[in-house]
Amino acid sequence: MNYLSTRNKILVTATVIMSCIYVIWRTFFTIPFGHGPLAVTAGLALLIVELIGMFELAVHFYNMTRLEYPELPVVDEALYPDVDVFIATYNEPTSLLFKTINGCLNMDYPDRSKVHIHLCDDSNRPEMRDLAAHLGINYLTRTEHVHAKAGNLNNAMKHTSSPLIVTFDADMIPKHDFLTSCVPYFLTGEKIGFVQTPQSFYNPDQFQYNLYSENRIPNEQDYFYRDVQVGRNKSNSVIYGGTNTVLSRQALEDVGGFYTGSITEDFATGIEMQSKGYRCFATNKVLASGLAPGDLKSLIKQRQRWARGCIQTGKKMNLLFKKGLSFAQKLNYISSITYWYSGLKRLLYIMSPILFAVFGVLVVKCTILEILVFWLPMYLLTNTCLRMLSGNIRTTKWTNVYETILFPSLLPAVILETLGITMNKFVVTRKDGAQNDDRNYQIKQMIPHLILAVLSIIGIVNCIHWTFSQGTIGFLVVLYWLLINLYNIMMSIFFLAGRKVFRNHERSMAAVDCTLTTEGEIISCITHDLSEGGISVMLDTPKYIPSDMDIGIKLVNDRYSSEFTGKVAHVASIGNRWKYAFTVKDITEQEQRQLLHIIYDREPTLPQKLDKDISTFEDIRLNFVRRGQSEFMSNRKLARIALNRELPTADHGIVTLMDFNYEFVLVEMEHHDLANEIQLSLSEDISLKCMWVQSLRNKRGNLYRVTNIRDIARNHQMPTLEALLKQWNKEHIQLGKTGPASQGKNNISPDELNEMAYL
Repeated sequence: MNYLSTRNKILVTATVIMSCIYVIWRTFFTIPFGHGPLAVTAGLALLIVELIGMFELAVHFYNMTRLEYPELPVVDEALYPDVDVFIATYNEPTSLLFKTINGCLNMDYPDRSKVHIHLCDDSNRPEMRDLAAHLGINYLTRTEHVHAKAGNLNNAMKHTSSPLIVTFDADMIPKHDFLTSCVPYFLTGEKIGFVQTPQSFYNPDQFQYNLYSENRIPNEQDYFYRDVQVGRNKSNSVIYGGTNTVLSRQALEDVGGFYTGSITEDFATGIEMQSKGYRCFATNKVLASGLAPGDLKSLIKQRQRWARGCIQTGKKMNLLFKKGLSFAQKLNYISSITYWYSGLKRLLYIMSPILFAVFGVLVVKCTILEILVFWLPMYLLTNTCLRMLSGNIRTTKWTNVYETILFPSLLPAVILETLGITMNKFVVTRKDGAQNDDRNYQIKQMIPHLILAVLSIIGIVNCIHWTFSQGTIGFLVVLYWLLINLYNIMMSIFFLAGRKVFRNHERSMAAVDCTLTTEGEIISCITHDLSEGGISVMLDTPKYIPSDMDIGIKLVNDRYSSEFTGKVAHVASIGNRWKYAFTVKDITEQEQRQLLHIIYDREPTLPQKLDKDISTFEDIRLNFVRRGQSEFMSNRKLARIALNRELPTADHGIVTLMDFNYEFVLVEMEHHDLANEIQLSLSEDISLKCMWVQSLRNKRGNLYRVTNIRDIARNHQMPTLEALLKQWNKEHIQLGKTGPASQGKNNISPDELNEMAYL
């Protein structure tokens, strides 16, 4: 149990009291009777959606005031039963399923022979059958493809018999301790239906990525799985999420298998179990990670299916009168359904101040004093309370942003489903990696937000004008409302404008022991990030690693080890350190499987909480600035070191060694005579033999190729050279922009000396 502190109890109590006072005031004193039918209709509609929002908030606050974290029982390992693992797939690529199966094969269990993994392929693909055979797991399919995913899983139940069933979506990769962290709950004698673990993602979701906030905000689904779900333990109303779940076969058989009457079979199946008296738990420990939808169209189709499915389920099950559910369970599930009407709520919240400021329609009848007395305390307390209860995973601001982004897409689907124009076809969410969205689709989704933005700006201008022309501050409340809405709309437009995807593989920020074996040198370091396609490391010294050289790479952590060969992909100077990125060139399947464990069998590396310094101004500034910058992937593959070091030569006097990247040097000469060959003595032991390549246009410098760098490397002189270069680079940096070496000499853009153009 996790109880609130006395201070937080006072906060929640004050929030409830002020919310009740606010509701009474709004209901009896603010409806604009006498101002026309449109004003009354809009006023009542706004009040209704506010009351629905208050209901949802009350249910959430009730759940969160006493969190129940189920304690993992300690049981005799001999009691661990057989487990059937169902991996449901329809149209996902083989490469995606390989990673999921690889993770499942790696799950710990006292007796691994009791873990039976089944690839449940609902499209009879030969490549899936071959993959299952290759990895030594069972392959299940069927001839009649009815009832979509629920039918697929029910078919798998017919061909298996283990007392526990695990369901994974095709993209969800479990950690090694998935089973040992879930199965013990079923071995205490309590009547357990399922244990739901969070859906976590190893790639930034669309909200994080499109808003340039992958390092600032958690995944949008984290709030539900790590906050809302755990709160529902209190009332035994945890929602079955369809994946990353362990279920009791007996419970499934008691409810007739996976529910087939809704396109959200998971939501309905969980309700049926709980109505039969089964206890269901949610944990906040991340035990599997998957792939968030990588394009806008997939995201919208996914949310439309969720919305329609929840409404379908509520209507078909008649939740208010469903036998076996307690009053608290019914309230929680009704709240889950009313949540999908947030699009209507968001539309009314946006249109209400516009109706007044643009069209002269009064929606809320009040004075500024009443706003300060009734609304402001409730607003501030609610925001503070939500931040406290959510553990800083979510704030009201970000909830409003997410709802504003999606409401034009969700609202028509919700209305149609409510009216009985139902969607019966199960649409599989696309999970084949990141995609760049279709521009026409993005613009189409953006049109409602652009219209609302224009109307909001007109309303803002009018409010400012009225404030000064009438000499009253009464319009400031409407102005504030319009500005808040405009921020949400702007963030929606930023989101829908999209962001180009560059990477073929998602990377994880992770520090793993790494050994690089180059020509005659072994470099011990720590990784900066990892992906299936390569790694990057941070080095204190700029190393000479030729781009055409195959290097050995070995990664080791406390559980896994992987060895492969790679090549330099990119080198960059970051502060006083050097980042080297390597692509995987050659790797065996066994080493690849170990690499996958290193990447995915770990705690999530994306943000788990909101950035403390996050602000509304920073959100807008970040999106404007980043969208104004051209995003490109540099092709620099050698460590370019700025030196500005004067050196004597035998035949050409004093020259300035401006830049050096081991294979090329940029030299400025006092005389403008071109020398085809020069020799630069860096120390008593090291001399560079250089041959001219070409002059740089409009710059006082000549580019030379270093012809004896491999000899220096083979003679083991590189440590001395690297130390010398690091010292000279440090001295150059310390001189700064006002130093003598920078006066008109080295104003060279990062891409001006592009050594790869000459290789």
